[in-house]
Amino acid sequence: MLQGQPSHTALRVAMRRASHQLLDVPPVFEDPLAIDILGPERAAALRRDPRAHEKGPLASFLRAFLAARSRLAEDTLGEAMVQGVRQYVILGAGLDTFAYRPRRDPRPLRVFEVDHPATQEWKRGMVAAAGIAIPGDLVYVPIDFNRDRLGPRLEQSGFDRDAGAMFSWLGVTPYLESAAVMATLAEIATTSRNGGGVVFDHALPRRTLTLPQKVVFDLMAMRVRASGEPWIGFFEPAALAADLRALGFAEVESWDESRINHRYFTGRTDHLRVGALARLMVARHPALTGS
Repeated sequence: MLQGQPSHTALRVAMRRASHQLLDVPPVFEDPLAIDILGPERAAALRRDPRAHEKGPLASFLRAFLAARSRLAEDTLGEAMVQGVRQYVILGAGLDTFAYRPRRDPRPLRVFEVDHPATQEWKRGMVAAAGIAIPGDLVYVPIDFNRDRLGPRLEQSGFDRDAGAMFSWLGVTPYLESAAVMATLAEIATTSRNGGGVVFDHALPRRTLTLPQKVVFDLMAMRVRASGEPWIGFFEPAALAADLRALGFAEVESWDESRINHRYFTGRTDHLRVGALARLMVARHPALTGS
């Protein structure tokens, strides 16, 4: 992202999450605040023309992946809460609305939104403009992932290292150096050791793609580079899974397009599905003893 400015990617992602609510029936990921958080003008424009920002052959694949990754993160959180986890850390939160939505699960949960200070300030303005109330169990944690250590920043904000936590880290790792990604995952492995884990997505190295996939990759890479947020972090799934186990995670699952499509898109009549350029990863620690 550009210095001192909010993430352009965060807005594009939010626009696609909102479009998903209007275009894809039923939605894979239900988010009643996805449209409102865009602000009155953008929300009204989107309702008038949901396809205004969803043109081109890749639009539905991107929209599907964004919906699926959010759904998997929140499904995994729900499973962790049954096992006793009471903290949820959203890294690179952008315009994620989880903390502001009514929750079906009555168990208490403290939510930490971790993001770059400029993006976080921008989001708080968007939340206010939309008239969305800030819940009392939400904590904002400003951080620069390339410079700051996650653990100390969380502890300064009231995070309980001994209580266990579930982390989501969506749409961030491709924009970070691989070393910074692994350093953050190492801290997550430590701070979630008493139950919980992490759900995150990652880009595949270009050399591992087929020729048609490389064409799509190059088009998307050119687009994000032009916005000032180039892709720089890439991981091969098998090697990444081995690294996560070496960090101490007891269970590691790599979700490719086949597994994602089977879980969330089977039986749809609109043929909505994800493509093959990215992966989702779930890494867990042993569950807490009680709920």
